[in-house]
Amino acid sequence: MTTLDNRPNTALLVVDVQNAVIDDGYERDTVVANIGGLVGRARREGVPVVWVQHSDDELVRGSEEWRIVGELDRQEAEPLVEKSYGDSFEDTDLEQVLAERGVGRLVVVGAETDACIRSTLHGAIVRGYDATLVGDAHTTVDKSAGGGITPEQVIAHTNRYWRFHAAPGRKGGTVMSEDVDFTG
Repeated sequence: MTTLDNRPNTALLVVDVQNAVIDDGYERDTVVANIGGLVGRARREGVPVVWVQHSDDELVRGSEEWRIVGELDRQEAEPLVEKSYGDSFEDTDLEQVLAERGVGRLVVVGAETDACIRSTLHGAIVRGYDATLVGDAHTTVDKSAGGGITPEQVIAHTNRYWRFHAAPGRKGGTVMSEDVDFTG
């Protein structure tokens, strides 16, 4: 349903699954395992896996905190998009990477739910993509001490509202890992 011409393909977008971003994430091990399972499935089914890695003053490029978690292994042929903003499209080559692969639909996993995941989902829809969130393959840290809601509430709320998200000619949606359909 994407509004992008000649973009029939789907990609798995793995956002910011980095040590410092996800180590204190809610249900971290389960989320990482679900992401790993989806990466394996995508590879077996010939679906592009695109990795996104954030850096800024607090998450220094090349540091141990910046690295992708040890349980996940990016293959050399899989694109790595480096970013400095919440939206994975903003000031990056993500659009070019997806265009080269004929991608008009994204399946999104990673961290943090209430920051880069939400920004990237909205950025995708605005740019003409369909964007599916995998409800049990994203996480965030607890920010409730600073007045935020609990991670459970953040994740549940995001899963619920994204399930019904749509725009003219584009659609969002939320599915669980076992229900991901890379064929569209």
